Amino acid sequence: MAKHHQLRPQGDFPAAGLPRRLAAIFYDSLLCIALMMVVTLLYQQVILRSIHGSERLKELAESGALNHDPILSTLLLFSLFGFFAKFWTHNGQTLGMQVWGIRVQNADGTAIDLWQALLRFLIAIISWLAAGLGFLWTLWDKQKRSWHDMYSGSCVVQLPKNSHKK
Repeated sequence: MAKHHQLRPQGDFPAAGLPRRLAAIFYDSLLCIALMMVVTLLYQQVILRSIHGSERLKELAESGALNHDPILSTLLLFSLFGFFAKFWTHNGQTLGMQVWGIRVQNADGTAIDLWQALLRFLIAIISWLAAGLGFLWTLWDKQKRSWHDMYSGSCVVQLPKNSHKK
């Protein structure tokens, strides 16, 4: 197994609370909506248009045949995972997490790996589907861990306010 790289800044940081996590999630959700719009546009206007042609594509759209496209759904899911996996495994922070001063990491301060990122991503989806209970779990857990923290063996910490000024 490859050694995880140490994240900066280093230190023993407190667990991030639910309000900061939710604020970062809201910020990232706006970015994810934009990402899904771009992926959908490229898929429909480049790939489907080249396969079906403009007129047929228009007919398919008007009839509702494009409303439940499993290929597009798969592309969107992979795109979203790619977004989170890149940020989480590189510097431990999505853009929303950077704004709110939180970071996902291993207990020793190293970056999570791709497998942990996949576990976090999938369990976070389940957490939302369970009416947000997996996120609310941080209110009861002594270490402020969500379901996806526990299952991926990672934690979300609050960084010091001056950590981005280096």
